[in-house]
Amino acid sequence: MNAVPTLDPPVRLVAAVEQARSAAIDEAALDVGATAAPGLVGEHLEAVSEGPGGVTHYFDATYGGYRGWRWSVTLATGGDDTPITVSEVVLLPGPDALIAPAWVPWGQRVQPGDLGVGDLLPAPEGDERLVPGYLASADPAVEEVMVEVGLGRPKVLSHRGRELAAQRWFEGPHGPASDMARAAPGRCGTCGFFLPIAGSMRGAFGVCGNEYGPADGAVVAVAFGCGAHSDVQVEPVSPVAVAELVYDDGVDLEPVEKG
Repeated sequence: MNAVPTLDPPVRLVAAVEQARSAAIDEAALDVGATAAPGLVGEHLEAVSEGPGGVTHYFDATYGGYRGWRWSVTLATGGDDTPITVSEVVLLPGPDALIAPAWVPWGQRVQPGDLGVGDLLPAPEGDERLVPGYLASADPAVEEVMVEVGLGRPKVLSHRGRELAAQRWFEGPHGPASDMARAAPGRCGTCGFFLPIAGSMRGAFGVCGNEYGPADGAVVAVAFGCGAHSDVQVEPVSPVAVAELVYDDGVDLEPVEKG
């Protein structure tokens, strides 16, 4: 099927389908040899104008593993009295071609939990989550602790970094919207195993200290909860199943004589 050219190329360029096919076969022969090459160039798909002196012919590529790819052969001429020459032959993906996804830098592909033993993951240059340690952190509680223990860290969390962490923890599996929290008899903020964290997020997050809890040692939201709350009480029940008592006082009982 030939496309209607946007410009008016020489008619003989549009008609030079076999010359374009031969050029595609010659290119395929460089990989598979002259005998197998003709079988890798399929039907003619379209001819597209490249201007007054050029036309690109497209052929279906029947390479194994190249579904939807096309041979692109560009022909050119300087006029009616000049020969037709082959400008370019390439294998290109068509609209429905199976191609590899766009390349993504390694630093952007890493997801939480991917870091393994021995892996190194440096913070990117200009990371908005961090600020130099000599700058005020806008969190007096954190700065006080840093001085007391002599951390002297070169970088600390910025205000934006704390916002991102809080959002991640609040919306994560140990946040108030999780299934565990919705079914819990109480909230972490009222649990004796709850250890509040220092700093500006003390009122919203802490660490679970219950070894039997599902979040032991993890950051939990104050509004999170689980079945291991320190105030949980189980109502005592009899270990022996007791049948319901039946009162039948409206029926006359007839004695039965022993035989």
